Amino acid sequence: MTGGVTIGQAAAFAGMTVKTVRHYHRRGLIEDPRRHASGYRRYGSADLLRLVHIRTLAGAGVPLAEIGAILDADPDRFATALVDVERRLTDRINDLIAMRETVHRLATGDRALLPDRALALLDRAGDFGFTPDDVSMAREGLVLVRALVPEGFDDYLSRIERALDDPRYMSLIKRMWCAAEWEPDDPRVDELATAMADHYLAHPSLLPIPAGLQARTDSAIRYSLLTHHGQEQKPAWARLTALVETHLRSAGIEIADHTPAD
Repeated sequence: MTGGVTIGQAAAFAGMTVKTVRHYHRRGLIEDPRRHASGYRRYGSADLLRLVHIRTLAGAGVPLAEIGAILDADPDRFATALVDVERRLTDRINDLIAMRETVHRLATGDRALLPDRALALLDRAGDFGFTPDDVSMAREGLVLVRALVPEGFDDYLSRIERALDDPRYMSLIKRMWCAAEWEPDDPRVDELATAMADHYLAHPSLLPIPAGLQARTDSAIRYSLLTHHGQEQKPAWARLTALVETHLRSAGIEIADHTPAD
């Protein structure tokens, strides 16, 4: 190509901006072209081909740090490098598909933050007469357990499964949900706390404390976040929880200590 073209023309022909061409120069992906007799740098056909190759690889998601080595490799290494690039792109595509599915589930109202096993338990809750608001709060609680004690989440679900098959315990849980509307000094709160603590002592596998929580150095903070969820607007629940904990501790059941007050 006699005389060559300016950087602006080279950029336009290669489908990029002048700024991008200069960036490729700084990254060492393309050498500075020779200067014309006029003193200006001129890009020849080889330079344009190099720019097109760089643009194509960059557009395919190949990191700029790898493009130079790929273009300068012999045919065998070039083919091997592209196979590796294709594999990584496939992994990215799979990740993006998974992300899209999550967004779709959220957009359609599905409960994307929980696995199917947990969702099945929430679906069963409706069979026991719990309201949609009750189920929604239970769902939030499960999300918190999974986030705060992920290693104990499966064990926690097993406890819920056992609870759903325990008529006496489910009766107590229904009363607990009703207690949300009671006054905190209602004598029924004390009665219910005693009944719940006695049932936990008789059936310790139902204790709603995820496995692995006690082993954490910050177990008190995590336990507080789990047990106090939803209690801000329901003072009777806060008193009920405190009474149950007192009964259990007095019976020798280990429960995470309360977090110190600020």
